[in-house]
Amino acid sequence: MDLALSQSTKYWLNFFHPLLMWLLLAVSIYAAYLGLQVQRTRNAQGDQKKELIKGRYNIRHHEIGSILLGLMVAGSVGGMTVTYINNGKLFVGPHLLAGLGMTTLIAFSAALSPYMQKGANWARMTHILVNFTLLGLFAWQAVTGVQIVQRILTNA
Repeated sequence: MDLALSQSTKYWLNFFHPLLMWLLLAVSIYAAYLGLQVQRTRNAQGDQKKELIKGRYNIRHHEIGSILLGLMVAGSVGGMTVTYINNGKLFVGPHLLAGLGMTTLIAFSAALSPYMQKGANWARMTHILVNFTLLGLFAWQAVTGVQIVQRILTNA
């Protein structure tokens, strides 16, 4: 399949996915911070709790998580699409497989939301475990992604 895209356009498309993913890694770290603040608020008492509630960490965490879910899924599909457009195939290796795993984990994490809203502690603990696993995979993906970008730049 060969789309009617110029070589220049195909080349520059290679950088959309890595730039988006680096941005999403930073946003993921912020989401983790917000999630920790939600936990802090939940465990606080008295005046400290009243003060933490003003930060609206739970609402901000939920909103950022929703944005992350949408953009990570779109970014993952976009990265595979650009790879296919430029090479006529996907390169099945650790970067692709971990990325697919991350896409699955973030969907699973978001699916726990209704249970957490009903107060299910098992869902909250699973959400935290899944998201810290996701964050670790994301950091590793950033390193392997830089290696892929370096190969693209070298072969240009």
